[in-house]
Amino acid sequence: MDISRPSDPALEGAALPLAVRAGALGRHVLRRLARGAVDLALPPLCMACRAAVEEPGCLCARCWSRVGFIERPFCDRLGTPLPHDFDAAEGPAVSAAALTDPPAYGRARAVALFGDVSRDLIHALKYADRLDVAAPLARMMARAGADILADADALVPVPLHGLRLWRRRFNQSAALAQGIGRAAGVPVRSGWLARRRATTPQVGLDRQDRARNVAGAFAVPEAARGELAGRRVVLVDDVLTTGATIDACAKALARAGAARVDVLVFARVVDGRVVDGEAAPIS
Repeated sequence: MDISRPSDPALEGAALPLAVRAGALGRHVLRRLARGAVDLALPPLCMACRAAVEEPGCLCARCWSRVGFIERPFCDRLGTPLPHDFDAAEGPAVSAAALTDPPAYGRARAVALFGDVSRDLIHALKYADRLDVAAPLARMMARAGADILADADALVPVPLHGLRLWRRRFNQSAALAQGIGRAAGVPVRSGWLARRRATTPQVGLDRQDRARNVAGAFAVPEAARGELAGRRVVLVDDVLTTGATIDACAKALARAGAARVDVLVFARVVDGRVVDGEAAPIS
């Protein structure tokens, strides 16, 4: 004789969420155990100095304290720090440098001033194939550029020439753009800008020579012009030095019909100075 009690729909409905919670808890425990095993075998290290840290993809306290983060007040056009705040009722604060020599782009934003720590992070990504730092840097860039990303239609990474891309195997600006895109929900359009001729490295060149070196080096492919026209784009690069490369890219995008071109970088040089160290050129 079957003496099993009839099923109670109410009890079954209560048991299902409990099972789901138990399953989720189990998966969480497994992830923590797996993470612990990985940390035991490969302890997380500071992205810059490689000292031990608690979480992967972060900086140690010493390196964090040496990053020259750019915070308000800053110039609305150049993104460079200003000595004092301005009355918001008077409109965006614009530096004398931006008024004297306006850039080809609309607004620039950067996470930090170019210095020892920011240079080490950029070099790790750019020259040491440390792709693991791209996502953390991109998340910081997304926060620093939140205002220009809010209504952006697309991210456009500064392109490498085909030969340099073949040698380096990846474009660091594209890697950063992909991370920013994921964080900010903005699509990446690498095909909207191309470097149509190779240029000599910018290292050691002054401002005028840098501008001549990249003049006419960038162009919007004919197939991308229709899609680009009327769009608000954000150019993405790792570092902004004299602005010659960024200006050349911005001019090419504007000539092709972009409605607005803003700029987002991880670090930027201000008045030829660096934070906590000597200047180190970046190509």
